Amino acid sequence: MARLELRQLKLRNHSFELGARTLIMGVLNVTPDSFSGDGILRDSDRAISQALIMTRAGADLIDVGGESTKPGSSPVSPEAELRRIVPIVKRLVKQDIPTSVDTYKPKVAREVLDLGVDAVNDVTGLRNPEMAETVAEHAAGVIILHMKGVPKTMQDNPVYPNGVVWEVREFLRARVRIALDAGIRNESIVIDPGIGFGKTIDQNLELIRDLGCLKLLRKPILVGPSRKGFLGRLLGAPVDQRLEGTLAAVVASIMNGADIVRVHDVPECRRAAVVVDAISKERGIA
Repeated sequence: MARLELRQLKLRNHSFELGARTLIMGVLNVTPDSFSGDGILRDSDRAISQALIMTRAGADLIDVGGESTKPGSSPVSPEAELRRIVPIVKRLVKQDIPTSVDTYKPKVAREVLDLGVDAVNDVTGLRNPEMAETVAEHAAGVIILHMKGVPKTMQDNPVYPNGVVWEVREFLRARVRIALDAGIRNESIVIDPGIGFGKTIDQNLELIRDLGCLKLLRKPILVGPSRKGFLGRLLGAPVDQRLEGTLAAVVASIMNGADIVRVHDVPECRRAAVVVDAISKERGIA
């Protein structure tokens, strides 16, 4: 049996061992316009209940989002985003649930990190230097995602002259350097190729297939294919009928090197991950 390469992911309040199994990040959208149809707005009890259901089903980390970044979406103000997420993250932190916040706004990040959030999931990949400084000041974790352009226009004919895998890898390489230079701990950085963020169907498939190329950056890899539009177009299926496609993409991502998967359907993806971990990571099950 091959020996596992075990590594530590250190977030603000929680640490995780990587390599023994795939980590599951559960998606909690506190918005009225989530692409996946799971947005919860103005009902903190329902949101907390959903977070607890995901945690009990095997989610290691809950990712809270207060602004939709689906293709064609428009931004909301930091104040509106905070009104949506602060009541939720306060309760999650109080219950010691590992929590990240999906935001690219330093003001939002600072306020939720002050509340004790573990990590920031930045879809703009630290393009705002203040974000890296904010994360470093709080000794928090960061997820650096690749997105071509902005959500409003990112799906308008995305082109990668040097190839999508090369361009994504080099973008992430540069952003990791920015994170380190800002003082973010090496063991607190996660990279995400940004499935569905300014990519065609073929480009998304190529990134999942060649995910191993990102291993050269020696950072944990997070992949979020859950219910994405490319699956809908491949299957001819609406959002609520993409579970099988999501599972296939999750399995392929894990086998090609993903350490963390970001998903809506936690129980199903957790069970799939257990099986593929046993196969691809050569783990025995007692």
